[in-house]
Amino acid sequence: MTLTPAQRLGLAWLAVALALLALVWLLAPVLMPFLAAAVLAYALHPAVERLARPRGPLPRLLAVTLVELAAVAAALGVLLLIVPILSRELPLLREQIPVLAARINDRLAPWLASYGITVALDVASIKAFVVKYLSANLEDWLAAALSSARIGGSFVLAIVGNAVLLPVVLFYLLADWPQLVTRVQAFVPPRHAAAVQGYLAECDTLLGQYLRGQLWLMLLLAAYYTLALALAGFDLALPVGVFTGLAVFVPYLGFGLGLVLALLSGVLQFASWYGVLSVALIYGLGQLLESFVLTPRLVGERIGLHPIAVIFALLACGHLFGFVGVLLALPAGALALVALRRLRSAYLSSPLYGTAG
Repeated sequence: MTLTPAQRLGLAWLAVALALLALVWLLAPVLMPFLAAAVLAYALHPAVERLARPRGPLPRLLAVTLVELAAVAAALGVLLLIVPILSRELPLLREQIPVLAARINDRLAPWLASYGITVALDVASIKAFVVKYLSANLEDWLAAALSSARIGGSFVLAIVGNAVLLPVVLFYLLADWPQLVTRVQAFVPPRHAAAVQGYLAECDTLLGQYLRGQLWLMLLLAAYYTLALALAGFDLALPVGVFTGLAVFVPYLGFGLGLVLALLSGVLQFASWYGVLSVALIYGLGQLLESFVLTPRLVGERIGLHPIAVIFALLACGHLFGFVGVLLALPAGALALVALRRLRSAYLSSPLYGTAG
């Protein structure tokens, strides 16, 4: 069978795409900081452009430095939210877990026994386990985690290396962003320039709407959860509320982790059903507020991905790139969605679809 030039060109592009996917899969650990830096550069370059316009108030390198320092400070602030939660909850866990186990034996076990279910907790063993592991210091915890995961110095060096490499790559990408965009556009053949520009413009509009909407959504939900938990009397209202609001950027996982932290805080602080019921009410209202009020107004229909597609994107990108892949899953899914829409439109308007009918 003889192939037309267009078919040969299509097969060549398909081969290039498959080769790039294979290369990404093989070099995923190496590409992770570069890919993360590229996505961050895309998100931060509008702020740099506003500060470093031809008649802007700052030179470009100074604008890049200020924007990157602000981003690093924000990331460190989010990470430091976990510190007061752990420092407060771990001692409470050490004290309350044996008490909760004793209550289960005293109250729940007789009730279950009436239905033929035998539950008997060894409170002494649980207390010994808690004292052994929750009384350890941070260094012992870290050493145990590294040993149990069968990882060592290379893992720590990889984390430190990526932590240093990512800001460096981000700085150069932000500094040279206009030149990089121009060079990439120069690779596009003139006959395909209009189609490629249209695709990139659609992707840019979709991602821009999504990122801006998500930013406002995170800030408003952080304020809501913090205020609601504070009114309910939670001592850790600020770190738990802010963390929950900011973590909604990761669908399902972020909200779930915030809910677990709030439940843990409520159970350990109040040692009664009040903490559980308060968290259920606050987080239930938060989900309703997010789903029916904030998301439709701020993000619209988000990126149009089906929930199953969202879960698949999270798992696939997380498998390839780890935690950073989870953060990049939805933007990557948005780009794939735009490409699939255009392919579907081209197929429906092609002679092939007409002859198939």
